[in-house]
Amino acid sequence: MRGSLNAMAQYTKHPVAAPPSAPERESTGHLLLRGYIILVLFTTFAHSAVYNLVGEVGAVIALVVFLLATVAIGVPLLARNRPQPFAWRRLPWAAIAYTVLALVSVAWSQWRGATLITWVLLATVTVNALFIVHVLTWHEIVRALASAFKWILGLSLVLELWVALVVHGPILPNFFDRPEGEIDPHWYWVRGNLFDGDRIQGIVGNSNLLAIISLFAIITFGVLYAARARWRTTLALWGLLAAFFLLRAGSATAYACAAAAGVVLVVALLMRRTTTPGGRTRLYVVVIGGAVVLTAAVWLLQKPLLALLGRSSDLTGRSDKIWEKVLDRAAEHPLFGNGFSSPWVPFDPAFAGWIEDHGITVFHAHNMWLDVLMQLGVLGLLLVGLAYLSLLWRSWFFAIDRPRWDLDSTRPYSPLTLLPSLFTIVLLVQGFTESTPIMLWGWMLLVVLSFKIKAVPLVGVGERERVIERGERTRRVP
Repeated sequence: MRGSLNAMAQYTKHPVAAPPSAPERESTGHLLLRGYIILVLFTTFAHSAVYNLVGEVGAVIALVVFLLATVAIGVPLLARNRPQPFAWRRLPWAAIAYTVLALVSVAWSQWRGATLITWVLLATVTVNALFIVHVLTWHEIVRALASAFKWILGLSLVLELWVALVVHGPILPNFFDRPEGEIDPHWYWVRGNLFDGDRIQGIVGNSNLLAIISLFAIITFGVLYAARARWRTTLALWGLLAAFFLLRAGSATAYACAAAAGVVLVVALLMRRTTTPGGRTRLYVVVIGGAVVLTAAVWLLQKPLLALLGRSSDLTGRSDKIWEKVLDRAAEHPLFGNGFSSPWVPFDPAFAGWIEDHGITVFHAHNMWLDVLMQLGVLGLLLVGLAYLSLLWRSWFFAIDRPRWDLDSTRPYSPLTLLPSLFTIVLLVQGFTESTPIMLWGWMLLVVLSFKIKAVPLVGVGERERVIERGERTRRVP
């Protein structure tokens, strides 16, 4: 009797389910792919650092090399339909149409050489953006952005410390020796202001650019922290470094972008807590009304507000030195524009010496809408407006709507869904005083976010998003 009981107990020790196994690890090839994409993102966001390091020719060559590498990697993946078929029907068609129009504009361009050179840059960024969306999941894209921002922030700190403690003075691009006599500070790559309280430039060599990248980094680290990613303490420390750079860069545009992103974040979180359509409608009325009142107040008090930020009423010469001349040139060919060139090529006769600031030829109109109007006319303006309006619309509901693909309406929100709307509002606000949202990393973010939201409207769901919130890849079901 005792033997039979022992036998029965022995049998019950065996579970019905299959024995547990370790989670599937990422392949070496996929890890290398992610590392390559981080390098692409770093080179795109810190393109001015590459420019200051190897010159304008070297910077163009670097982007072209990445284009060729992306094509060499992407074509075999498309041929084998790995990791999944390319989502042709979900392409951001307004952005693609703008890219095509930029190339076609060479037919009537007033600066054909500049059009061809800068279109290669635009095409490179566009192809790399589409490739990133195709091969990475939502969580992997956010993690790649975080890694690129960490490299930029870390190298910026190292460079600032080196200039302040070792060089004891500013450095010029390409590490040229300083000539005798007075030099305008705007010519310097890094001015060595880390310990004297003045504005710092970081590895990107521009205070405004460093501030915006720091703001993007804060948003990225924040959503990963809220998503309970690994190494949260390290993320918090990186966030503090980004906040330090944001403050020390002293960019009024970045402060305005940060305020707008903060408002959008609060409203999105309130929308998530509102469970009824009527409640959302009332919240929309309050928010839109408050936005109108706030915009009117800012417009009426713009002079004292700008003085408080240490800026002149003409936005540091933008309205009278730059915008008026851009509008005059845009009026010459209002429908199709004068020809694509983002950024403006400083050695082209059409731009060399046309608009200068501190003796340096200006690279863009410091307003993306005026820049597009001058280059591609009303038609280009409509395409860019449609691209950003579509992204703003999709990213907003991507952030506030609960993830749902069946009758279950109680699934939790993912913090990662807040990132596209916050990035979009930063780009739109920045576009009033800068043209970067239509070139290089600004254009890359537009294409990546637009394409990814259309192709994968749910985070961590479905065969195309085989990843859970902590980034652990699950075994693919045959």
